[in-house]
This record gives sequence, C-alpha cells and structure tokens, in this order.
Amino acid sequence: MSETIGLVLEGGGMRAVYTAGVLECLMEHDVYFPYNIGVSAGACMGASYLSRQVGRNRVVNVDYVSDPRYISWGNLLKKREMFGMDFIFDEIPNRLVPFDYEAFRNSAERYVIGTTDCETGESVYYEKGGPGFDVLPLLRASSSLPFIARIVEFGGRKLLDGGLSDPIPLRKSEGDGNSRNVLILTRNESYRKSPNRMGWLARRAYGKYPELVETMLRRHDVYNETLAYIAEQERTGAAFVIRPSETLTVGRMERDPAKLGALYEQGYADAKRLLPELRSWMG
Repeated sequence: MSETIGLVLEGGGMRAVYTAGVLECLMEHDVYFPYNIGVSAGACMGASYLSRQVGRNRVVNVDYVSDPRYISWGNLLKKREMFGMDFIFDEIPNRLVPFDYEAFRNSAERYVIGTTDCETGESVYYEKGGPGFDVLPLLRASSSLPFIARIVEFGGRKLLDGGLSDPIPLRKSEGDGNSRNVLILTRNESYRKSPNRMGWLARRAYGKYPELVETMLRRHDVYNETLAYIAEQERTGAAFVIRPSETLTVGRMERDPAKLGALYEQGYADAKRLLPELRSWMG
C-alpha cells in the first residue's frame, strides 16, 4: 500500500459503535493503513483496531453499556461524569477486557490522538511513540465531553474532547504527509451541525477558559466547513468516505444494547459492501 494513505476517525460518543463495526470488518480482511488519527470515541475504537483485538470494541461498547458503571445518571451525581471514566479507562482495559498494550506498541502503523487544550482552545495531538505518550490517559482526555466529564490534566496541559477543536482531523492527516485518506464518519451524509444553543452554559461552566468557550461556540462552523472540504476531496478522489448508510437512531449517550448492536452490524455491513471499491481506490 502507498505510504501516503491515512485513516481518519470521527468521534460521536456511542455513535462511534458504527466505526467499531467498520474496523471489525477491516481487521477480518487484514486492511490496515500506515497512518491513523482519531478523536474522542473514534480514537478509542482505533486503539483496539491497531492492537488487532478482534471483537474487543463490540464487547466494550455494546456488551458493557448496560452496566451502570459505564454510563448512568448515577455517575453524574456521584462523580460529575455521565460516563464512568475510571471504569472505561481503567477497570475495563486493565482487568475486565484487557487491552493488548504490547501489540499496540509494536504495531507498525502511526497512530495520533487529538485533544483540545482548555487554555488555548486549540487542538493538541499526541503520537504513539512520541515523548510522554500514554494511551489510556490520552484516550480519556480526548473522550472527555464538556459538561459531563472532568478536565484531564496531562503533561502540564488541561485537556478535553478532541472533537471540540478538530471534529474530523482530515487536515492534520494531510499535514502529516497523507495525500489520500479514508474517513469513517458517524453521521448520515445529509447531516449538518446547528449552532450551539447552550452558549450561556458554556460561558458559565468554562468562563475561566474563554478561548475554549469560543472554540465550543464556533464548532458548528468548523464541522460544517470540514464536511464541505471532505466532499471536495471525495470528488477529486483524494478521500474515500465510509458513513452510516441508514438513518441513525443512536445518540451520543445511547444506552440500549439492541440499538448499539444494530449500529455495529450496520458499520460491518457497510464496510463489507464497500470493501471491493475501497481496495480498488487504494490501488
């Protein structure tokens, strides 16, 4: 495969179970890319993909979702976190569904996690093998949604959800040398993001981080402009996009295992259907 092809993974909370299904199909057909970048839940799915752990993403994100330690109002009341971040980023990967750290470290592919710096409002990226890279704390930071998760302090920075500042990090992949990219998106093709109607809450909750607030308030513009850029790249053949083919019924904080299982299967089916076209595009 050409060394200029990257894989770009959007976040989306529980909607990223779609991404898990796509990646499962790619794993089964031994399809990997030299460069991989993800934000939020997309970055989480990408980690198990690169550690070659077939089935792990489904177990973690579908089978465990009904456990109140995973996502519940109780978590929010007790720890000010809707998602049980200690459970998801410690108990599960270190004990319940072990993450293969050695396979992940030894994988030949580049892997980048995107986060958002609260003090600057800008994206901060961390690459596997780089100075101070620590996969679980960084995945936690990249997945820490505002209002329902706490700020993560890492390497002298205060970090939140990577999707706030760079929701679909295609340009970062291009900047890192990838002239062609495969994108796995978690919204239907017709989706466009609406302006944030919670600006007052953002200012109240994060008033000490004005640059972060501004990033949150302009996120819809960044997201929609990125979609327009992706469409342009797709038309020229520089991008290959995999996105949900059926209308989504799963939200960012979905807790219904049946709905999540169906979305996972949709991702797998879409990838399997597109695989011949993808192989042809890859050359």
